[in-house]
Amino acid sequence: MQSIEAVPNISEGRKPSVIRKLTDIISHHTSVKLLHVDSNTDANRTVFTFAGTPQGVCNACFDLIKASAQLIDMRTQHGAHPRLGATDVCPLIPLQNISLQETALYARQLAARTAGELQIPVYLYEANAATPERKNLSFIRKGEYESLPQKLQILPADFGPCAYNEHVAKTGATVIGARNFLIAFNFSLNTQDVSVAKQIAHRLRERDGGLPGIKAIGWYMPAYHCAQVSCNVTDFHKTSLALLAETCQQEASRMGFTVTAGELIGLLPQEALLQAGRFYLPQEEDTNRLLETAVRKLQLDKIRPFLPNERILENVLKF
Repeated sequence: MQSIEAVPNISEGRKPSVIRKLTDIISHHTSVKLLHVDSNTDANRTVFTFAGTPQGVCNACFDLIKASAQLIDMRTQHGAHPRLGATDVCPLIPLQNISLQETALYARQLAARTAGELQIPVYLYEANAATPERKNLSFIRKGEYESLPQKLQILPADFGPCAYNEHVAKTGATVIGARNFLIAFNFSLNTQDVSVAKQIAHRLRERDGGLPGIKAIGWYMPAYHCAQVSCNVTDFHKTSLALLAETCQQEASRMGFTVTAGELIGLLPQEALLQAGRFYLPQEEDTNRLLETAVRKLQLDKIRPFLPNERILENVLKF
C-alpha cells in the first residue's frame, strides 16, 4: 500500500476551540491517522502530522485548509513564527511504496484544487517548484503576510488569484509541495536577547556558509522567557542532530551564553536519534541506551518530558 505524510502548519496556536475543530476535521477522515498535534502560543502556530493513503491525505489536507480559511482571519493574526496565510505551508512527504516525484503529483493536484475551489493563492515549493528560487520556502515567504499585496504582483502565485482582495486579505496565501522528511528542532538559550539567537542562526544556516541541510532563524519565546534558535534539518544524514547541537553550543559559548534545552516540533525518525546517540557513544550497540543518550545530550526532556512512543515516527506510524 502507498502511504504519504502531511505536515500542514496552521497560523493559530492560541485558541483551543479552533485547534480542536481543526483536529476533529482530520480525525473525521478514516483513511488517515492523526499522528501528532503541536501548538505554540508564542509562535501562534499549530503543526499537524498525519498519514495515510495519498488521496486520503490530500482530502484531509483540503478540508483542513478550507476550515482554516474560515476560522482564521489573517488581518488580525500575529505571532513569532513567519507566516503567509491561514494554512501557511502544507508539505506532503513520501512514506511507503511511493516516490517523491509521485508525491509531487498529488501535491500539485491539492494545490490546484485549493486555488480553484477556495480561491486561495497557492505557491508551489520544494519538489513542485517552477523555478530554483521557489524551491525555498523562505524565498516565497519573505516579507510574510504583510507583503502579499505587492508579492502577488511581483511574484504571482502558481495557482489561484493574483489580485489582493478582501477574501485573500482574510485567508492569506498557502504554500504546497512535496519534500523529503524534515526535522524541526529549537534550541533555547540562557538569554532573552533575540539578537544573540539571530547571530547563531546566521552561523548555522547552510546558505550563509554554515552546516549542510540546515535552515535557521532566531526568535524570542515569551512563554519560555528566552531566545531560541529555531532550525529546520532538511537532511539529518548530512548534518546530524548531535553535530547541530554541538555547533549551536559552541557558537553560543563563543558569545558567552549556553544552550539550556532542545525542543522537537512534531515527530522525527528513530534513526535520527540513534545517529545522535552514536555520535556520543560510537561503540554502543544497545538501541535503548543510544536513544536515552541522544535524548539526554540533546536536552530533549528539559522543556517537557520526551515520550518516545509519541514523538518517534516509527512508534506512532501504524496503519
